[in-house]
Amino acid sequence: MNELFDDPRITAMGLLTEAFTGLTARFSEQLASHGMSIVEFEVLIRLSRSPESQLRMTDLAAQTQLTTSGITRVVDRLERGGLVRREACAADRRSSFAVMTDAGRARMEEVLPGHIEVIKHWFTSRLTPEQLEQLLDSLRTVRDAVRPGAVSGAIRSTGPADTDDADKTGNGSVAPSA
Repeated sequence: MNELFDDPRITAMGLLTEAFTGLTARFSEQLASHGMSIVEFEVLIRLSRSPESQLRMTDLAAQTQLTTSGITRVVDRLERGGLVRREACAADRRSSFAVMTDAGRARMEEVLPGHIEVIKHWFTSRLTPEQLEQLLDSLRTVRDAVRPGAVSGAIRSTGPADTDDADKTGNGSVAPSA
């Protein structure tokens, strides 16, 4: 029975969970100093890294793994703060886009230097460039399996082959999903 508890797959999940929760605590602290929640940051970073700084609301929900009502509430808050606006989708009247405003971009320019410093201090500086590249490849493989919609709408694709390019050029999150 002890073999069951010593399974390296359990260890891998435990280490991933511990690293994730530890980094999330560091990110939350840094973002709170700017009056921003980790969920608001994730929405803004995904918009800022998307073509034309916009995503359909449904794609934004898929990328963040929030429900459609959850993403609506977050976008409502960001819209009240002037950081995001909604635009109707000309191709589909049932859809709308969340679009980052100039004020949203300015806010992210204030927040990002400190956020990048937290990432560097607690995460990337602890890995060699080779380890980081291997980790990124491994995380993409797992992410693509468990969250196939994680890059939805990240690029105006012409086909499935564009999905990986969307992630590399702009929509892999630099903060954990909440």
